[in-house]
Amino acid sequence: MQHLVLAPILVPLLCGAILLLLERRHSTRVLRIGASIGLAVLLAASLALFARAAGGGIEVYLLGDWPSRIGIVLMLDRLSALMVLTTCLLAIPCLVYACAGWDKRALHFHALFQIQLAGLNGAFLTGDVFNLFVFFEVLLIASYGLLLSGGRGERMKAGMHYVVFNIVASTLFLVALALIYGLLGTLNMAELAVRIREVAAEDAALVRAAMGLLLVVFCAKAALLPMYLWLPETYARAPAAVAALFTIMTKVGLYALLRVTTLMLGDEAGALAGFGRGMLLAFGLVTLLLGGLGVVGALRLRISASYLVLLSAGTLFVAFALAEPGTIAAGLYYLPHSCFASAAMFMIAHAVQRERGEVGDRLLPQAPPMPRLTGLVYMVAAISLVGLPPLSGFIGKALLLAAVPPADTGAVYAAVLAGSLLALIGLSRTGTRLFWRTSEAEQVAVPVPGAPAPRKPRVRKRELFGTFVLLGYGVAMTVFAAPILEYTQMTARQLLAPEDYVREVRAATPAVRQP
Repeated sequence: MQHLVLAPILVPLLCGAILLLLERRHSTRVLRIGASIGLAVLLAASLALFARAAGGGIEVYLLGDWPSRIGIVLMLDRLSALMVLTTCLLAIPCLVYACAGWDKRALHFHALFQIQLAGLNGAFLTGDVFNLFVFFEVLLIASYGLLLSGGRGERMKAGMHYVVFNIVASTLFLVALALIYGLLGTLNMAELAVRIREVAAEDAALVRAAMGLLLVVFCAKAALLPMYLWLPETYARAPAAVAALFTIMTKVGLYALLRVTTLMLGDEAGALAGFGRGMLLAFGLVTLLLGGLGVVGALRLRISASYLVLLSAGTLFVAFALAEPGTIAAGLYYLPHSCFASAAMFMIAHAVQRERGEVGDRLLPQAPPMPRLTGLVYMVAAISLVGLPPLSGFIGKALLLAAVPPADTGAVYAAVLAGSLLALIGLSRTGTRLFWRTSEAEQVAVPVPGAPAPRKPRVRKRELFGTFVLLGYGVAMTVFAAPILEYTQMTARQLLAPEDYVREVRAATPAVRQP
């Protein structure tokens, strides 16, 4: 069973390759069955790894016996297991939603979908910064195909901005890796943690600059202000199933940021202890407020959903930058919640667009009436995203505020509560304009120019099922909040005491051999 750590990477890679070979000679139905089987195997492996990590052990898997700790290593701990399981749980309803018909219009959709899962899981499991770059590129290349396939007009324009931005960020990533390797002689995360502690005073400024550039790259991937401009239009123009899966893309940057700051820049990092935390906290607070303002000012539901992703990213930046056990635990509880709820909102926006025809998801004051079921689903998603009781969004934000250190209470409380209030105002206005009609006469009295005649709902059963599954995750996180929070609290303690991680990885990787 020691090879099970490879499964979250190998299973989707092999599945994607097989589906790519099958798509020329077989029907879409065969591809859907193959993708579903691959995802079922991935779910079983993710659950098994999660159960193993829950015991608190750290597993190291060597992919090559390199003599100088180059770092070809995978590792499993509580954090990586949580992220892999979150990715798999998110992928299931996204695939179900896409199989309602969109996958027929996208070239190589199922193969690219599986390859993106492999890239995501690899980024969460790698113990080496260079391999983190490699898996970043794998998931990004797959995301380019998913976003641009079958697109035209505004989606192509937004997609090209997304591609160019990520190419620039990846170039900076390579520059940062070259500087770090030139200064410290390794890219293995555990070995970097040790060597950063031993940096001489005269080299501290150079190492600080290299690590600062690395943090900038992660912040760009996670859409921290001011590097967020690529996100709203990109997510709003993406197909619903793709945008829903993309909600975890910003979390990859946040995961990398959390891993690096706790492992390499923690309290034991000597001259670099706590490096960047103050700036991350400040920009996270502003990003949080910007996300709330974006929700208020959005003129389309998809744009509003995109800014909700930005708001959740700002909240997680704050939680992780505070670097307290309670705030990290609350952030790790809030992270999967925000992925599931934001993904559901993108699916709801697509349902609204289908129901309203040419009017789309624009927030016009008068438009064709919407089915009550869609309005109910929207209300549940909105309550969860705003953070109102009793759903999981409220639990995550309440625990975050309760764990804030006294010195930061004023700024964090003000930003989190203001961001939530702005989101509440924006989503309430959106719901009013899309779903609220005071009388039956009002529903049909004023036609919208260019809108089609009223017709039966066109939302397919698979689309509703995918949305219900995502919202069901939030309900489950509320019902089982106690065991989930116990897991995240243990994960936070494990992250803030990285000695076990360093010891296990260094023991498994061969030391430098002297001639």
